[in-house]
Amino acid sequence: MSAFFKVFFWGLLISFLGTLPMGTLNVTAMQIGIQESVQNALLFVLGSLTVEMVYVRLSLVGINWVRKQEKLMQWMQWITLFIIVLLAAGSIIAALQPDEGAKNVVLQNNIHRTLLGMGMCAINPVQIPFWFGWSTVLFTKGILKPVNAQYNWYIVGIGLGTLMGNALFIFGGKFVAQRINNSTAYINWVIGVVFIITAIVQLYKILNKKGAADKIHDIKDEEVLKMEK
Repeated sequence: MSAFFKVFFWGLLISFLGTLPMGTLNVTAMQIGIQESVQNALLFVLGSLTVEMVYVRLSLVGINWVRKQEKLMQWMQWITLFIIVLLAAGSIIAALQPDEGAKNVVLQNNIHRTLLGMGMCAINPVQIPFWFGWSTVLFTKGILKPVNAQYNWYIVGIGLGTLMGNALFIFGGKFVAQRINNSTAYINWVIGVVFIITAIVQLYKILNKKGAADKIHDIKDEEVLKMEK
């Protein structure tokens, strides 16, 4: 197995498995797929995975710069929490509407879904410590080396893994929606509850200093040197 294929495979696998737990981005993609179209949902995912790949690149070669942006990342955490609360409230309000086609207020806009995906992913800094941690493991195991060509294959694998993981939510959500006669109200209730739980978890992490900004702050200097040498 070539070194390039190895890093591609590990990037794809980690990204795919990391996308499976319910979160803001994959649930939003599922909601767009159900209430709008699969095409719009895939455009949303394309935008989010593009930003994720940029974040991975930053975590590989610019982690020292990222560590200095602690205040910015703290603000990003609170903004993310605010958006999750809006998504939760919007889904619950839509579920209470008599109109069967009622949508989350956050999705009732003309923003191109690719740009929406980019924006929602950009303000969610959790990808940086996640990928820094996994990249450090791959460096330690000798699978990933500080070579641009390997970085490129690694990032392509990550993008494909994110796309595959989100596709499960999009097509799976569409399948389930069709089996319950496209009950938009029921779907909005479920998605609203998921976002409420996500918001509670996010608030807990922020208040207990377990968020992305704190994880970045705790990164050890020797780990940074390992990736930047």
